[in-house]
Amino acid sequence: MAVTPLDVVKCNIQTNPAKYKGIGNGFKVVVGENGVAGLFKGWVPTLIGYSAQGAFKFGLYEYFKKTYSDMAGEEMAKKYQNAIYLAGSASAEFFADIALCPFEAVKVKVQTVPGFARGLGDGLPKFIAQEGVSGLYKGLKPLWGRQIPYTMMKFGAFENTVQALYKYVVPKPKSECSKGEQLGVSFAAGYIAGVFCAVVSHPADNLVSKLNAQKGATAGDIIKEMGWVALFTRGLGLRIIMVGTLTGLQWGIYDAFKVAMGLPTTGSVEEKKK
Repeated sequence: MAVTPLDVVKCNIQTNPAKYKGIGNGFKVVVGENGVAGLFKGWVPTLIGYSAQGAFKFGLYEYFKKTYSDMAGEEMAKKYQNAIYLAGSASAEFFADIALCPFEAVKVKVQTVPGFARGLGDGLPKFIAQEGVSGLYKGLKPLWGRQIPYTMMKFGAFENTVQALYKYVVPKPKSECSKGEQLGVSFAAGYIAGVFCAVVSHPADNLVSKLNAQKGATAGDIIKEMGWVALFTRGLGLRIIMVGTLTGLQWGIYDAFKVAMGLPTTGSVEEKKK
């Protein structure tokens, strides 16, 4: 929810680049037309949708990571650790996107179609009246295309970045770091992972934004309209900032909760036996 202003500008740059010509101009136009409140359009479906997605994503990742590790056995799980991370995160995100999709559809519509609705309360019934319940899921496949590679990169890059930071950057072993220092590493690793996530998932993000903003459009129509270069680059700079911040905050909050519950922070480095 904290990155909603970045998301509002990003979605408008993606769907109407002639009007929203860049990051600075995008903020100026949104505030000029709707006031500061315009930057927080869609915050309710963002809060509910991404909370539901996060519950499935983080919870099921832990479940699938352990399940696949147990299936592989201790030796194979250690040898193919990255494959376990990727398979676990992809499986978790498959279900997480089903929870997210209806809220994402309403969010994009509220943020990019002037006068469509104020938020979730009036936007959801209006969306269903116009496009039916099935319309809430028309962006599911592109959402999978965006979020599954995103999440695979998010968890795989995060786990490996945490290990690299403790190995090459942090001047002492993780076991000697305070909880605050460990949470700092979690945020930094999350932000770095988020940059990679943004780049990998950006073309599908453009598709999701355009599909939900334009009634009756297909993925093929949008690719033809935008062109491949725009599909990969339009709104990318702002999305890198947004997703880096978002991912860093998610990992920081997630690990802060784990610490509060008496659990270790995510990511570990095997201590060398003396």
